[in-house]
Amino acid sequence: MAQPEICQHLLDIKTLKHAKQHVCEECIKTHSQWVHLRTCQTCGTTLCCDDSPNQHMTKHYHLTSHPVVISSEPGERWLWCYPDESFAEY
Repeated sequence: MAQPEICQHLLDIKTLKHAKQHVCEECIKTHSQWVHLRTCQTCGTTLCCDDSPNQHMTKHYHLTSHPVVISSEPGERWLWCYPDESFAEY
């Protein structure tokens, strides 16, 4: 079976940015809850995933066009590219 093609945004990531703290920076400000965390690979911001009520990381992508995030969950090792809807494990 052929491997799915990895987009250029994912190939451009050389050094991963990891969460400085295991919190959604925006949920903390509004006293909201989150489910899982993602870290932006352009600016290093850590925000909540789409399963969370506020979906802060997707909102961050729409505001900034920063294309790639990693999972900030312990034990998860993957990247996601928003514009190309491309996934890769590392």
